[in-house]
Parts: sequence; C-alpha cells; structure tokens
Amino acid sequence: MEKPAPQPVVAAPDGPRFRYFDLVMAGFVTVLLLSNIIGAAKLSAVPVPFWPQGWWPAADGTFIFGAGILFFPISYVLGDVLTEVYGYARARRVIWAGFAALIFMAAMSAIVVAMPPAASWTGQDAYEQVFGLVPRIVLASIIAFWAGEFVNSFVMAKMKIWTGGRALWSRTIGSTVVGQGVDSLLFYPIAFLGVWQTGDVLLVMVTNWALKVLWEALLTPVTYAVVGWLKRREGVEIFDTGTDFSPFAKDRSRI
Repeated sequence: MEKPAPQPVVAAPDGPRFRYFDLVMAGFVTVLLLSNIIGAAKLSAVPVPFWPQGWWPAADGTFIFGAGILFFPISYVLGDVLTEVYGYARARRVIWAGFAALIFMAAMSAIVVAMPPAASWTGQDAYEQVFGLVPRIVLASIIAFWAGEFVNSFVMAKMKIWTGGRALWSRTIGSTVVGQGVDSLLFYPIAFLGVWQTGDVLLVMVTNWALKVLWEALLTPVTYAVVGWLKRREGVEIFDTGTDFSPFAKDRSRI
C-alpha cells in the first residue's frame, strides 16, 4: 500500500519536536568552519589536459581556483536541505548560529596564535601559517557567508511556493546560482583585491562561482535522497507562505 505524502505542517507549541534538525545544523556549522580554516586562502592550479592555449579560463593550460571549493558547497547543500525540510525560519536560526560560530572561531584563533609560545616549543611558525587568519579574509568570509546564505535560503523558500513544492532541482540549483553569486561577489574582492592581481581575483571569483553551481547540480541526487528521507521521518512539508523573511525577525519557530 502506498504511503500518503507528508502534509503541510506548522508545528504547534505543544507539538512533536523534530528529530534530526539538530544533526543537520551540526553538520552545517562543522562544514562551514572547516571550509574557512582549511581552504579559504589557498589558491590552487590544476593542469587541464587538451585545453587550447589562450582560451579562458585556463589560458596557460592550468585551471586556477580556491581550494575551499572542494567542500564549502556542501554547506549550501545542507542550507537547501534545512530550508526545504524545516522552513526558512529554522534555516535562519542555523545561519545565525553559523555566523556566531565564525566570529568565535576567528576570535579564538587570533587569541591562541597571539599567546607567547613556550621556549621548548618550535611549532609557532607553522601554527601561525595554519591558524593565523588574516583579518581581511575573516571579515570577507563572515560578510559573504551571512549575505549569501540568507539570499540562498530566501530564494529557496520563495521558489518552493512558486513551484508548489515540485521540481526540487530547480530551486536547489536556482538558489545556489543566486546565493553563491552574492557570496563570491562579496568574498573575493573584499579578501583579495589589491593582494592578488585583479585578473586573478576576477578569474577565481567567476570560476569558483561556476564550480559551486556545478557541484550543486552534481549533488542533486544526494539532495533529493536526503530531503526525501528527512521529510518522511519528520512527517512534514513546510511552505513559508506566512513567513517574515527579514534576517532580523523575531524567531518563533519550534525545533
């Protein structure tokens, strides 16, 4: 016998709590912090076989990109899952949690790096290279994350209403095109303009945006599987028809 589809739900104050929301939130914040610690400032170049010489964006036969591209887009996938399954209001709570976590990480990194090392410890230089976050990059990352994630979640929620909950792929990819566009437009100029060559800033900004969108498209089957599984487990189908989309709206959502 075919199982009935989940019905639109607005959780009542005395209703059941979501079972997996906290796990998705933890995964989102973990990926966010790791992407900013590990790969934000590293510029990588990979040879592109058979690429015609002089053709953009690998004119010299190498493709230049920021190393964080390898896993940072996973946070956008998780952001899509949060908005699609739990609604914009709960996604907003997670975005603010990630925002606070980024600030805490930056502050703790600066404090620990600045603490004087013991005379017997010889790893200070290496420690500073790994955890000595450049204030400009930190500021760029925090601003770009905040703006990009809220735009991504807003577009995702609005498109769900417009499509009546159909064609999930259109809103996961569509929201990423806009959200990652805002993220890239803010992050790379704020972080690296005047440090890298302007051409490299523009090249990495555009190519990373394109790669992030491509990643989202490739991960669409995974997104479908995770969203479907969570909706069945949670028993909800939430549409943000009466939601206040301001990032600063008072949070009345229930976990």
